[in-house]
Formats: sequence, structure tokens, C-alpha cells
Amino acid sequence: MSVCFQTVDEYSAGQRLDNYLIKYLKGVPKSHIYKLIRKGEVRVNKGRKKAEYKLCLSDIVRIPPIRVSNPSQEKASDNLKQILQNATIFEDKGLLVINKPSGLAVHGGSGVALGVIEALRSIYSEPVELVHRLDRATSGALLVAKKRKVLKNLHVQLNQHQVEKRYMALVRGTWSKKNHTIDAPLYQNSRGVTVDARGKQAMSHFQVLKNFNNKDFSASLVKITIETGRMHQIRIHAKYAEHPIAMDDKYGDREFNKQTKSKGLRRLFLHAHQLTFTNPLTNTIQIINAPLSAELQQFLERL
Repeated sequence: MSVCFQTVDEYSAGQRLDNYLIKYLKGVPKSHIYKLIRKGEVRVNKGRKKAEYKLCLSDIVRIPPIRVSNPSQEKASDNLKQILQNATIFEDKGLLVINKPSGLAVHGGSGVALGVIEALRSIYSEPVELVHRLDRATSGALLVAKKRKVLKNLHVQLNQHQVEKRYMALVRGTWSKKNHTIDAPLYQNSRGVTVDARGKQAMSHFQVLKNFNNKDFSASLVKITIETGRMHQIRIHAKYAEHPIAMDDKYGDREFNKQTKSKGLRRLFLHAHQLTFTNPLTNTIQIINAPLSAELQQFLERL
């Protein structure tokens, strides 16, 4: 790889130099990127800059020769592109919303060659970036920004809890038909995430929509609203409430999973069914509904 010069576009303007390089030099250790900045091998407009420098529109970034491990060189198949185009439920000049299928990762990494965002980048000529994430097994509404200013605006809304996320899930056992709030901090360590007083605050609200109670099988269809967006929050809070989600292979109940699988369920029953936020381009309240997949709808009809 030879020296290359990148011109900062609208999408990257305002981003820190280190974060810009981390995205551009995928596979390069962060420690090496910071070393390049300190040694002055990375230049902006021919001058040295610190890692925290905020890039400006039309800045010229000099990137020295470096071997880049790029696990995302695999190209998105035409089938995957078609799946995402068919799954698009809203689009304007600044953003799009995908009703992400279960089993599709939002980005490459950890053994996944490519995900939603890499595939979308092969479809769109302009830069696109994830606004938030969904677990690979979780389906539903996924926000993707097509403009840097839209991304920044939506991140502010997320940080200030101005984006309302609603989910639907099938959980073990019948739950009383009232609102249930789980306020339990989540702590992440090398083994995963667990409820622990040392963790960050996490709050989820569960509302029962329908109970299913047939002989040896009982379950509840619930709607969930979250006030925080911690990793695996809903799945852990459901387990903590002793109502684990159906087909959750990490936090679920083995016997309940066997029962739901015998009835035809083959995936985690957790779906992001609604997003409410202020559209940054129109400054109006936007409500996006992502319908349940045919697979989940048909499963519920069989209960």
C-alpha cells in the first residue's frame, strides 16, 4: 500500500481524526493508529494534528503506507442486496430504515464477513452509517444515516433519550396484564453481561399483550419500551424477571426453548417493531412501524 490522500467529505466533517482513521484503517490496532498520529506520519493539510482534532470539510488527510487487514473485501451478493432493498420500510434524503431480518448481522466482524452496513455501502454511492445496532438474532427497525449531520443529530437524540424504541417478544410463562418495570443495572465483564450493582443503569418496561396457556405450554406476548440501550438489555431483563425470551440461546430457558421449537419456532422471538424520533431534515415527529415477519405471525397463529 502506498501513501494515500483522502478528502474529508460532508459525512466525515466534524469527526475526530483518530475515529476517522479507525474507520478507514479497518483491522489496524488502535495503538498503532495513535502511534502514527504521534509520530506525525498522518498529516492533515500537510501539518501535524492531534488525535482529538476535529476534521473540517475538504481537509486533506495524508495516510502513510500500512498493511490493512480488511475482512469485508467479500462483496455483497445480489440476493443480499435484494433482501435489504425489499426490507426498506422508509427512506428520505437523510436516512433509511430497514426491517432487518433475524440472523443478519448489522456489521461485519467476529467471524462475520459482512453485514447490513457493508451491503448497503455497495448499494449506495453516498456514505451510509449505522445510527444504532440490533443483535444479530433480533429483527426489526434499524436506522441508517445517509448524511453526517443526520447521524450526529440522531446520536444526540439517542443520548438524550429522545428516541423511543418499542419491541415485541414472546416470553416464558403467563405474566399478569399490567405494566412491569425492570430497573436493574447491567455490568459487562469478560464473560458477558449480567445484572450487577456495579453496572450501568438500565430500565425496561414490559406490557403484556396476550397470554397463551395451553396444557403444558404457557407464554406471554409482550411489548417492551426501553429507556436505556445497554447490550442485551431486554434479553437479560426478561431473564431477571423470570420470563426469558423464546429461543434465546444465551439467556433463555432450555425447556421453554424446546417447547417453542417443537411448535415450529426457529429463531429468537424479539422484534424491534416501532421507532419514534424527530426527523432531522423535516424537524417533525417520525413514527416507523416494522411489521412482524410472516414466520413470527404464523407461529403466533398456531398457539
